[in-house]
Amino acid sequence: MIPRPYQQSAHDAVITEIKNSIDPCLIDAAPAAGKSFIIAMLAETIHKMSGGKKILCLAPSAELVLQNSEKFAMTGQPFSMFSASAGRKDLRHKVVFGTPGTVKNRISRFQDGYGAVIIDECHGTTPTIRGIIDAMREGNPNLRVVGLSGTPYRLGDGYIFKIQPNGKVNDAGVCRNPYFTKCVIQVSGQEMLSQGYITPMDIGAADQSYDTSALVSKGGRFTDESLYQTFEGQSRLTSNIVSSVVDVARNMYGGCMIFAATIQHAMEIMESLPPSNSGFVTGNESSAMGGALTGRKAVIASYRAQKFKFLVSVGALTTGFDVEHTSLIATLRRSESVALIQQILGRAWRLDSQKLRSLWLDFADNIKTHFPDGDLFSPVVKAGLGTEGTGMAAVCPECAYENTFSANVKHLDYERDEAGYCLDLDGQQVQTDFGPLSAHHGRRCCGMVQVGRKGQYDRCGYRWTFKECPQCDAPNDIAARYCIECKGEIVDPNTRLREEFARIKRTPTEKQTDEVISLDVRDGVSQRGNPTVRADFVTPWRSFSVWFNPNSQYPRQQADWATFQRAIEDGTPKTVTYKKDAETKFYNVFAYNKEADQDEAI
Repeated sequence: MIPRPYQQSAHDAVITEIKNSIDPCLIDAAPAAGKSFIIAMLAETIHKMSGGKKILCLAPSAELVLQNSEKFAMTGQPFSMFSASAGRKDLRHKVVFGTPGTVKNRISRFQDGYGAVIIDECHGTTPTIRGIIDAMREGNPNLRVVGLSGTPYRLGDGYIFKIQPNGKVNDAGVCRNPYFTKCVIQVSGQEMLSQGYITPMDIGAADQSYDTSALVSKGGRFTDESLYQTFEGQSRLTSNIVSSVVDVARNMYGGCMIFAATIQHAMEIMESLPPSNSGFVTGNESSAMGGALTGRKAVIASYRAQKFKFLVSVGALTTGFDVEHTSLIATLRRSESVALIQQILGRAWRLDSQKLRSLWLDFADNIKTHFPDGDLFSPVVKAGLGTEGTGMAAVCPECAYENTFSANVKHLDYERDEAGYCLDLDGQQVQTDFGPLSAHHGRRCCGMVQVGRKGQYDRCGYRWTFKECPQCDAPNDIAARYCIECKGEIVDPNTRLREEFARIKRTPTEKQTDEVISLDVRDGVSQRGNPTVRADFVTPWRSFSVWFNPNSQYPRQQADWATFQRAIEDGTPKTVTYKKDAETKFYNVFAYNKEADQDEAI
């Protein structure tokens, strides 16, 4: 086993790191980098340097367990497998390849004598895997944890590590609750491409595509209902798309993987593919091939042996599935996750002596969503946390009422106490001219407390952010003009009020009402041929556009269109109340002709 130069560098970087730290570290190596070889090298080296301790190599599926163990066998050393889905459970040898579920069920057998855990596809580090590591650390507090991933980021959380190889720390805008402390090396797809280690990929033209504008995301995932409405029952469109894929594949060497949105959608795709030359695999054990049900393993083995050309996948074979002859990727589904899309593309990046180039056909707007500049190796990565308005719990130190305030994005990197105050490295509250620094925008507690002999309720007087009255030292709101105790004038608050007003107007993700300077309304047509109306608003603070679907079947879109029509009956509305969605970047209009926001400074 002769490693590629970057594989050796990755191995060396990990060994250097774990000699100096027990914190979890990871390797960021693009899909098709040969992470199975790196795992094999690391397992052998760590086993030797740990004085003969065992090494547990975890992978999310039986296919990856088998694949990784096959690469380790090339070292000439024996190994064990502990995976029910892979068909073997033994712990005789010092290097063990297993799946998390099987290991968890026998965790007591892994709590003694282990020196490291190596996690393949570590962007999928689940609570189960974390629980396994915590249990193993009871037997060895110095247990090393090493992860490998071609896409070390998660939907909504951003990067899964805190520190970049160059020492730069990821901020809250791109990293939320990372499990791994440091990424020790990054092997980019561009670097591998320049060295000839992956197959170049072209982006093909898609003459037709699904209209994904009706997809609804909740909790970072598209709802089942919106997936059904977008992709299922589009018989003519699906048939035409599949026909174009078949036409392109006819002149290409190797296999074609087609990724569907739902099982029903996959079955509709299968109806338009040549039955004797197609297979169907889901995330479950059963699959369909040639119109008949058969085992998932049999379908994969047949595709690997090139017994058929088209493999349709639903929720499967997106990660670590190595079939070198795959040359064409067709995405007939929309993915919320850029990590998943990059993993899918990696299925066609692997080298094959008869494959000079690979091709991606996208029929569901994935390119413009995740690769707006067309660079498949530089996706847009961000964390879901980081917009003002995010709810943050803050327990009042006086009355113990649990408030919920909007988070202050500037202070999300701080550790904080239960009251929401920012803490320094020594665990002490960070102090400012207005008291301790809080990680939220809350000023005063909203709890109600009983006061006086009669036990009447009054609002709790505790304030997170305040300024002291120069006459009586009483705490007051930072914008207060007169002291709440002595009624004396404190400081002219006009400057602060103006600054706050300007800040809100500079932040379109906060709901606000502006005067409408001009409104331009234009008719258009959607990708599916449905009529649309585009409204271009110009206000004193910004210009933005809103799209309406006059013939929409959805109640919300119908209501929005009706409200807009009423607003323009007498001409341009005086004001518009709106907000920019921080995730989609689209503007939403809530009302017209409300009172415009005013600068409250006197």
